[in-house]
Amino acid sequence: MSSAKERNDDGFDWYVVRCFSSHEKKVKEFLTREIEDQGLEHKIKEILIPTETVVEIRSGKKRTKEKNFFPGYILVYTKYDEEVNNLVQAAPSCIGFLKAGKSDVTPTPLKKREVDRILGRVMDSEEMAEKGGVVDIPYKEGDIVKVIDGPFKEFDGTVQEVLTDKLKLRVLVSIFGRKTPVEVDLNQVESTT
Repeated sequence: MSSAKERNDDGFDWYVVRCFSSHEKKVKEFLTREIEDQGLEHKIKEILIPTETVVEIRSGKKRTKEKNFFPGYILVYTKYDEEVNNLVQAAPSCIGFLKAGKSDVTPTPLKKREVDRILGRVMDSEEMAEKGGVVDIPYKEGDIVKVIDGPFKEFDGTVQEVLTDKLKLRVLVSIFGRKTPVEVDLNQVESTT
């Protein structure tokens, strides 16, 4: 993270730019290249795609991936003017700066507390990534799952609790006609939907 976190009195602010979902990197690359080509480094200091590193467990396999927590949006630390607006509008897959209302001509910069919250979340994610990442568990309380491995194989049950820190689920299964809670690893279950 750059020192751009703090709002300066030199006219720079954080703005939100809308783009097509899953095209955020493409827009950032285009803008970065054009800023350099046109010598606009004095007007646009940073472009940020707010992401976090998550560990997904799908089909019993653990994998790490970057997840954008604001799909379709990027943040730009800039001195907003017509030249900057035109550059953003020219980017492929880009819709433009986010404005507070339809009648607004210029975009509204993010408030300092909003910027701090977003940048804090990005920095927390970077720290978590160093420790192995945040786990994205695809189940929630009330989900119906089928146990596919272990002593309760072939049992259907309802997720009673998600134990994120242990990477386990507490599932209620019917044993001899009674609902019994059992703990299973995430890779021992699959969704029935």
